[in-house]
Amino acid sequence: MAAGAQVLVMDDGLQNPTLAKDLSLLVIDGASGFGNGRLIPAGPLREPVAAAAARCRAAVLIGEDRAGARALLPSGLPVLRARLVQREVEPLVGSRAFAFAGIGLPDKFFAGLRTAGVDLAGTWAFPDHHPYTAAEISEVRARAQALGAVPVTTPKDAARLSPELRAGMRVVGVALAWEDEAALAALLAKVE
Repeated sequence: MAAGAQVLVMDDGLQNPTLAKDLSLLVIDGASGFGNGRLIPAGPLREPVAAAAARCRAAVLIGEDRAGARALLPSGLPVLRARLVQREVEPLVGSRAFAFAGIGLPDKFFAGLRTAGVDLAGTWAFPDHHPYTAAEISEVRARAQALGAVPVTTPKDAARLSPELRAGMRVVGVALAWEDEAALAALLAKVE
């Protein structure tokens, strides 16, 4: 590839027919599954589950299947299991933080911080892909300072902030902890 990459990993590319894909995975949040099972705008789906699954080599179920998503998948589709774990959170464990996020499910970010041992003094959920203003970040800092806390956000949110606005903030991301790493490695080994 022109920039030297040998692998491209995309989010939200499944429905793009102009992309030549070597491997597609159907990623499912175990807590919400396929929502109400309806297509946008009546529900969260971009296409029927069966149509999406037919173009995928496997599904990735993240977290416990509380919504019964697995039962809606074709019987022959392999299902890889994983859970989200916080990364780069260790410096915050035991300290007070004020978390803010403009992602699809900000409460998952907040819950992950709590689970990792961060004392959340407060939170502020913004809409997904929120274009932060300097005034909003100033308010985030003011709220954090009033609570004796450090401002914390996600890598996705930090990327939308200038270096000046990001200064002094902690950024905590997530990673997947795979239930069966060998199954994932075997799937990836089949990609040419």
